[in-house]
Parts: sequence; structure tokens; C-alpha cells
Amino acid sequence: MAKRSRHALKPRSGDAKVQPLFGDAADWNPLEVDREQSYTRKVRPQSANQRVLIEAIQRHNVALALGPAGTGKTYLAIAAAVEAFDAGRVGRIVLSRPAVEAGENLGYLPGDVQEKLAPYLRPLYDALNDRLGGKRLRGLLADGSIEIAPVAYMRGRTLNNAFIVVDEAQNCTYGQIKMLLTRLGWHSTLVMTGDPDQTDLLPGFSGLSDIAERLQKLPDVAVVYLDHQDVVRHPLVASMLTVI
Repeated sequence: MAKRSRHALKPRSGDAKVQPLFGDAADWNPLEVDREQSYTRKVRPQSANQRVLIEAIQRHNVALALGPAGTGKTYLAIAAAVEAFDAGRVGRIVLSRPAVEAGENLGYLPGDVQEKLAPYLRPLYDALNDRLGGKRLRGLLADGSIEIAPVAYMRGRTLNNAFIVVDEAQNCTYGQIKMLLTRLGWHSTLVMTGDPDQTDLLPGFSGLSDIAERLQKLPDVAVVYLDHQDVVRHPLVASMLTVI
């Protein structure tokens, strides 16, 4: 195959000029582009029930958020925790999640305790990284301002001046949820999230629905229910949840 002539590579005088993506190419410098990955905008509710949840977290020291996947329960809780921490209303953030596999047994995982637990706690890391950025998150984890721990490590603790988020609470038994709720100390807020319809425990073992029904009788505890209309993922998720 013959090589193309150099003259063939030159633009003809009648060709349209290529426009720079960032304004005047002569003035653009890639080193001056803001590459900060952490969010600076404030989280806004996308539905009426999400607004109720945000207000409940702000007004109560204990709030439970129950609803299907994709309704923003965990993300809103962690966003509220980061906001409280940045405002100085709490001194640390404590996140907990049960180490329960979703319907399959992966066997023994390699590494130390933190490495073994990392796959179970990944959703919490993702939400924190989304709000704080990777660099700041690593610093806060290193100095203990943010702690991520499995439910099994929470017994016997008193959490003062902290914002506590318990995620995937549908995979906790009644006794475990009772234990977690009683970790609440002075000047602390606890938010518990979960979907009672997606428990990975044996039937009858999850205590989330029972606990929520009992606590909603207390005026100082907020129990917020979300549904398929609050799903903020792909629209098909909301449609599928109405039939499965």
C-alpha cells in the first residue's frame, strides 16, 4: 500500500477549522484545570420522602430509614454525617455494616482483618469517597476521625460526640440491632438504614421491621419509609421493584 503524500495531510483552505474544547487554545493550560474530585455542592432531596428523611436526621438523634434499593438511604445518611462533621457538630464518624454475604459463600478471604472486611464495607467507602475525595478520606481514616467497623466489633462501646450510620440493617438480628441502638452516647446521632425485603438472613431472623414498628411509637425517634417512587437509579429499577 502506497504511503500518503505529506501534502495530503495538510488541511485545504476551504476546510473548517478545528475549535478548541476549552476556549482559546493559546490561553488553555491543563495544569490550571481544577481537578478536585470531592463534591462541594450540597446534597438535595430528589423526592418528598427523601426530604422527610433529611429533616428527620436533622431533628432527631435516632432515625431509621427503611426502603428498597436505590432510594438513597445510605448516601443521604453518609452525606448528613459528613456535613455534621465538617460543621463541628460531631467529632467523628462511625460507620457499621454486618459482614453478611448476599446469597453465596465466598469462603475464607486472604489478608488481615481489614482486608477480609473490605469487600463487605466497600459501599461505605464509595459513598465517603464521593463526598470527601480520596485524599481527604485517607487522612481522616488514618487519624481515626472516620471509623468503619463491622457490627461484630460494636458490642461494649459507648459512642459519644459521634455520627453513627448503620447500613444494611436488614441483615442484623433483633439482638444485634438492639445492641447497636444502645451504643448511642452523649451528643451523638444514629441513623440506621435497610431494606426489609432484601435480607440475606434466614426467614424470620431479621429484626429491622420489628424494631422499626416498636420505635415509631416514640416521639423522639424518627422512622421514615421510602418506596419505589424514591428510587434515584435507572428508571427500570423502580419499575422492576413494583413486580418483583
